[in-house]
Amino acid sequence: EVQLVESGGGTVQAGGSLRLSCSVSGFSFDDYAVGWFRQAPGKEREGVACMSTSDGSTNYAYSVKDRFAISVDSAENTVYLEMHSLKPEDTAVYYCSVFRGSGLPPFMLAYDYCGQGTQVTVSS
Repeated sequence: EVQLVESGGGTVQAGGSLRLSCSVSGFSFDDYAVGWFRQAPGKEREGVACMSTSDGSTNYAYSVKDRFAISVDSAENTVYLEMHSLKPEDTAVYYCSVFRGSGLPPFMLAYDYCGQGTQVTVSS
């Protein structure tokens, strides 16, 4: 059974940083791409970042490019999302996701499994 559990969310002032973690089990990174998406109240779900574990290629939403970084520690079975220079508009519930297949997912919001989410609040 594939399971993903996010952690690391919280409240931070604008300009601050957070690192989200996603502990994964029940699958091999060799077979899945990984990603993060977010959803803010009253807004559409937004793909934030994704990564192909087969070749390390990444893709980011324009809104977070150069501020966020996705990474994988396969030994720890963990996916990370480093977030810097946070803005109030980054406030959302952040979800870790996985997409079965090599290479990047066909679009940012493509996934087969996701976690329960972790709240990130950025105060101005």
